Amino acid sequence: MNHLKGIHHVTAITSSAEENYKFFTYILGMRLVKKTVNQDDIQTYHLFFADDTGSPGTDMTFFDFPGIPKGVHGTNEISKTSFRVPSDAAIDYWVKRFDRLGVKHTGVKVEFGKKTLSFVDFDDQQYQLISDETDEGVTTGTPWQKGPIPLEYAITGLGPIFVRVANFDYFKEMLEKVLLFKETGSEGSFHLFEVGEGGNGASIVVEYNTILPQARQGFGTVHHAAFRVEDRSIIDEWDQRLRGFGFQTSGFVDRFFFGSLYARVAPQILFEFATDGPGFMGDEPYETLGEKLSLPPFLESKREQIEKLVRPIDTVRSTIDFTKE
Repeated sequence: MNHLKGIHHVTAITSSAEENYKFFTYILGMRLVKKTVNQDDIQTYHLFFADDTGSPGTDMTFFDFPGIPKGVHGTNEISKTSFRVPSDAAIDYWVKRFDRLGVKHTGVKVEFGKKTLSFVDFDDQQYQLISDETDEGVTTGTPWQKGPIPLEYAITGLGPIFVRVANFDYFKEMLEKVLLFKETGSEGSFHLFEVGEGGNGASIVVEYNTILPQARQGFGTVHHAAFRVEDRSIIDEWDQRLRGFGFQTSGFVDRFFFGSLYARVAPQILFEFATDGPGFMGDEPYETLGEKLSLPPFLESKREQIEKLVRPIDTVRSTIDFTKE
């Protein structure tokens, strides 16, 4: 069985696509590589923030569902998303940046031997920066070259995703027997699992928690997490494997930018398996990625309707000369 190649993307829900764009562009310095719509709900924006070219394993994406209530953090949820930075010195840089810009954070901590910095956005979405200083495993991406962050400190990709569960024994068995992860460490109620080449870009941290109430999805929470596979043939292998273990799946779904397979692997935990390609560079030039409303070919005939449903958001950055600070 072909092992998963690591984390592909994480998709969360925001209360405001506009504020979300500002936070990721001007504070985190990640590049908007695609401004599109939810293919299953075309009145909803779907924004993709990633590295310089939208490499697999680097993108955090957001739905902006009209009228959705605020989510509630608790047990049985994908609870936190990590972003990789090059070094311990980068973590120290981000503490100062967050303090200057008023971003709430918990201060520097060492978790599983890595320097980390947890923080939240305007929706109380939970994030963490993690240092790649001693990391070995899946390679990371390339920072946004023209963004506002000095390249030696900039975010390069996704790190471990955090999952909080009430039934740890089941989740551990599912990760190890079905998805072929290995537990490589534990600290209190937190357990580190790695897959494939391992490292920050191929890890899940599972928190065993029966005290918190059941999480409720809404803005400020994660919708699903996706893992990398090479191509359609590997997706089909995983589809058969998951079904063989009794999981219901979506079957193959063509998302144009990548191919997908979805399965709910535990209560309220939705995992996706996504191909590395074709990627985000096929329908827009590098210089202006994410500046226009991009639609896959099967939605292009509905462009006029869609443009009336979603309000305009100015995402032009190619004319801005960011000062790195």
